[in-house]
Amino acid sequence: MAKKNAEIEEVEEECFEKKEYVEPETVKVVVDTSVEGEKVIAVKDMEHVYEPGYYGKVLGNRLEMAMVEALLLLKRGRIRVFNDERQMTFQDLFGYATKMDSRLPHKYRVYEDLRERGLLVRTGFKFGCDYRVYERGVQLKKGPKSAKEHTKWIVFCVPEDFTMSFQELSRSVRLAHNIRARMLWAIVDNEGDCTYYQITRHKP
Repeated sequence: MAKKNAEIEEVEEECFEKKEYVEPETVKVVVDTSVEGEKVIAVKDMEHVYEPGYYGKVLGNRLEMAMVEALLLLKRGRIRVFNDERQMTFQDLFGYATKMDSRLPHKYRVYEDLRERGLLVRTGFKFGCDYRVYERGVQLKKGPKSAKEHTKWIVFCVPEDFTMSFQELSRSVRLAHNIRARMLWAIVDNEGDCTYYQITRHKP
């Protein structure tokens, strides 16, 4: 970022205050799902997964969930997961997912932490980040959106000993600015605690 300064600060916004998670009272159906490669699929009763929190993506007559979404729902007792008709435990699915993605442990820990804070979290693959995060109370919809309904943060998940070049950092900051979002680095320490740092670009 030639002739530009980067400022790094720990996130202390009100919406990032840690709040105890309370499972929605409307959730009464445990949904059966199946593993298909890097996704977990729900077909029957999929609305009971998608609507109370916007987990997964509806594609035709099925709901496709990323591994981090399925892991959290499995941990909370919202779904059952089967692989070749064998029911998987949380540890089974976690091990399966980690074999495909070595970054899964850090990504899952951040995803779980953000959801426990009551934030709406979506995967960020198409934006070149780990997650897109919205403010509390936002509901997903197609078509025109108000400023509050757009992505507020894009999140990158890294361990505490992570290193990167200044050029890589610059690209990630520009990515956030291009979609009018704020860039957060979610640092996961060796105890599994998450700390969020916001990096912004300032013109001198």
